[in-house]
Amino acid sequence: QVQLVESGGGLVQAGGSLRLSCAASGRTFSNYTIAWFRQAPGKEREFVAAIRWSGDSTYYANSVRGRFTSSRDNAKNSVYLQMNRLKPEDTAVYYCAAAQLRLGLPTQRLTYDYWGQGTQVTVSS
Repeated sequence: QVQLVESGGGLVQAGGSLRLSCAASGRTFSNYTIAWFRQAPGKEREFVAAIRWSGDSTYYANSVRGRFTSSRDNAKNSVYLQMNRLKPEDTAVYYCAAAQLRLGLPTQRLTYDYWGQGTQVTVSS
């Protein structure tokens, strides 16, 4: 089992920045690929970003590429999502998720076995 807890959400004006954190406990964190998903009211949960267990490879949704950056510190069992130039359409609950993978950066929700409870991000116009 892997337990994930997100933090860092909040209210920010358009153009601003936030940094989300995903803290993990349980099994060896460095064995897991970590992804970020988000869900806006009335919409399906969508892929945002993923980072390989080693931290040397990342993948982003087109809607956030160039604005969001994911990083990880395996020594601290943590993954981060730096979000810059935020837009109102980025408003959503953000979740981190874990999958025990050595290769690939999947974007499908069903690939991920463990999920956090989410953190709310609200971007005002």
